[in-house]
Amino acid sequence: MIILGIDPGMATTGYAVVHLHSMDMRFNPGTENNVLDYGVISTKPSQGNGDRLQEIYEGVRELIDKYQPQVMAVESLFFYNNQKTAMMVGQARGVVLLAGNQAGLEIYDYTPKQVKQAVVGYGVAKKNQVQFMVKNIFCLEDIPRPDDAADALAVCYCHGMQIGARSSVPVQNN
Repeated sequence: MIILGIDPGMATTGYAVVHLHSMDMRFNPGTENNVLDYGVISTKPSQGNGDRLQEIYEGVRELIDKYQPQVMAVESLFFYNNQKTAMMVGQARGVVLLAGNQAGLEIYDYTPKQVKQAVVGYGVAKKNQVQFMVKNIFCLEDIPRPDDAADALAVCYCHGMQIGARSSVPVQNN
């Protein structure tokens, strides 16, 4: 299974593509799972919002076309004190979801707290703790930069853990 993880944002949308190899769908950090790609889709503040959203949409569609993921895992919005920032992130998230939906992907949504809990074991972990754990989980030489790319990898890991948890529940015959 190939998972496309997204950390949406207007200036930078983080992305990660992870190939989950396990036949039983369990996530085995650092062993048989490969990071195929990670980075960010960047837009410039000097562009109009429509152009920025188009760039994010096209960037996500290019990733989908290139890697053919089966699922997309997206970090949901968290509470913003700044209403303008929240609206911009919401718009970026909307075009990401549109791109995934048009491609026929299964889309899963995870809160920042769920992602941190999966990666660090603590739902209010600091950003540097998440980055350190992502580096170790995926056996990367360096901490992934920028932060948004590390967050997208964390979203992929969170989804992989969710798949493993669902597949490990015993089936009971009544």
